This record gives sequence, C-alpha cells and structure tokens, in this order.
Amino acid sequence: MSPETSYPVGEVPVFSVAQAVATFNQILDTAVPLVEVIGEVANFKVNQGKWVFFDLKDQECLLSCFMPVYQLRIAVEDGMQVQVLARPNVTKWGKFSLTVQSIRPVGKGSIKKSFELLRRKLAGEGLFDDERKRTLPYLPQHIGVISSVDAAGYRDFIKIITARLGGLRIDVISTLVQGAEAPDQIIAAIRQFNQLADPPEVLAIIRGGGSRDDLVAFDDERLVRTIAASRIPTIVGVGHEIDTTLADLVADRRASTPSNAAEVLVPARQELMTQLEGQLSYMTQAVTHQLATRRATLTGAAERLGELISYRLQVEQSRLGSLKQALQAYDPQAVLRRGYAMLWDSSHHPAKQFKAGDKLLVETTDKLIKTEVQDVQAK
Repeated sequence: MSPETSYPVGEVPVFSVAQAVATFNQILDTAVPLVEVIGEVANFKVNQGKWVFFDLKDQECLLSCFMPVYQLRIAVEDGMQVQVLARPNVTKWGKFSLTVQSIRPVGKGSIKKSFELLRRKLAGEGLFDDERKRTLPYLPQHIGVISSVDAAGYRDFIKIITARLGGLRIDVISTLVQGAEAPDQIIAAIRQFNQLADPPEVLAIIRGGGSRDDLVAFDDERLVRTIAASRIPTIVGVGHEIDTTLADLVADRRASTPSNAAEVLVPARQELMTQLEGQLSYMTQAVTHQLATRRATLTGAAERLGELISYRLQVEQSRLGSLKQALQAYDPQAVLRRGYAMLWDSSHHPAKQFKAGDKLLVETTDKLIKTEVQDVQAK
C-alpha cells in the first residue's frame, strides 16, 4: 500500500496552513525540543542591532538560524565552525529554522578566530588597559572564590592557601566552569559577591587545566564585561600556564594556574617572616639613623651655644674694660694724682663761685689744706 492510500478516505488529517505549522512545531517540541548542531557559519549578519541571522552548513545541507543579539556572546564571522544549542521550528512563512539559544566556536581555528575578534573589540574599548586595573590587597583576610568545588583546580587552590597561612576567611560559590551554562553561573556568582553587605577583599575565579575548547566559557563577552565591572578586585587563574582567555586579560591580576592564584594572594610563612625581619631591620636602621642625626644636631647646637656664650662674654668683658677705662679717666682721684687739686666750700660742696674772704678747703692727692680767699680777679 502506497503512502497515498495508507489512510482510509476521510481519515487523513486535514489542516489549515496555520494548523499545519502549529502541529509540526508541536511534533518538533515533543521529539526534539532542543538540539545541538555543529556546522560552518555562512551569511552572518546583525539586523537593526537586535537580531542575528546566519546559516549553518556542511558539505550536504544548510540550516537557517536566528537568535536575539543579546544572546550572542562571542565574536562570529563567516567560515567559522560553531556549535549551537537551538530549538527547531517551522516559521509562519513555512521555513524550517533553528532558534539559537547559545553558540560557541568549535575547533582550534574557530576558537582562535573568535577570541581574536572579540579581543580586538574589547581592547578598543579599553577593557584590558593597565590603567584601569587595581592592585590586589596585600595579605587579604577575606577571599571570595568562584569555581567548581569538585574540580582539582579548586582543591589545589585551597590546599596551597591553607598550607601557606591558616585562619583566613574563604567564601565559595560553586559554579560550572565549562559548557554553555557556565558563563551565566559565573556572572551570577560575581554579582552575588558584589552585592554582599560584607564583601570579600578579592575575588578569585579559578579553573584547572583542560583543552582550549573547555575554556571557551571564559571568552564569553558578558562574563568579561561583568569581571571588568566588579567593585571587588579580581584575580583569574584558568587552565595551564600557556592558556590565555579574555577573562585573564580583563582581570585586575592574571594567574597562570589556580595554584599560582593562591601563591599570588597569600605569601608563604617563611616569605612573611623574611619580609617582617626586613621591615624590622629597616625600622631599626631608620631609628638608629634618626637618633644619630638628632645626636649630631644636638652636639652641633651645644658647640654653637658654647661658642656664642664665649663670644658674648668676650664682647661684654671688652665693653666692661672700656667702661672701666672711661670711669678711671673721670675719677677725681686720678685727676688729683696728675697734680691737680680740688676746691671745696665751707659746706663741703665743690667750690664753683667764691669771693674774697671765703674759707676754702684745698684737696690734693694726699693732703687737705684750709685756706682763705684773699682776692678774686677776672681772667
């Protein structure tokens, strides 16, 4: 029996066009509500800054794809191999298409191409500039960690932190660290830490090694922008030393591995002791230098004070000597010793005016002579 005659007359379903499209979509939703498809991008374009249209193709077939632009979180161009998570459907115009929910590059070439395209875009906005990056707090007492608690990288991080210095507060939000859902979970964790009333001093976003495909989540544009917007300083340690993601480039500090992130955040006890000893030695030398400087200053001041006192004494002694000589020059006894005599009246006052008959006392250097004025003549 041919397909055309497999239904009895009157039992073949009859649909309107709209009913047919709705039925086909119901069948698709039941059979394959979500599908992941790998293919090469062709005819990629963004319409009105809101909608993204492109085709996925291989050597045999081609599928039309559509997605809102806000869900496009990697850089895409024609020729790239990508994997999309999408819902298949038939449009009102009768076209079969995929409504894409997420997209990621596949293969080294496409991953590298997407990475470079987005890196150039974000670098042009200044997101990777050193000037916008902050210095991590020294020896933080409160650390926030975003990672998968089941991953080896997380265990290595905690092991090194604990071995180096105990007693630190470490808060952890466990997230996926690879796959399509990882970026949104990490973004939510960053925002949650930033909204705390008592936020950590630093955020460590860590993931152990893996293939470059496994690290694609850390090239997500929204994740990179969220790290850049974090009020809390960030350190990112993802993959191996040779791996570099866009999250590494935007973080305030990049660590080569989760273990290296722990080493950057918390110095070893011996390193701390060495630093403390160095600081103590520096402080001792500084205090000793200050004391020596002050002692030298006081010694110099004392010497200058002694010299000043000696000089002032000499000046005063010289002045007193001059005054003494002046006093000696005007001493009446000195005048008498030079052969002069002084005249005193009867009241023992120096005789300034006198007349004939006045009684006078004549004083010489060694005698007092009483005499009477016989005559006074003008000279």
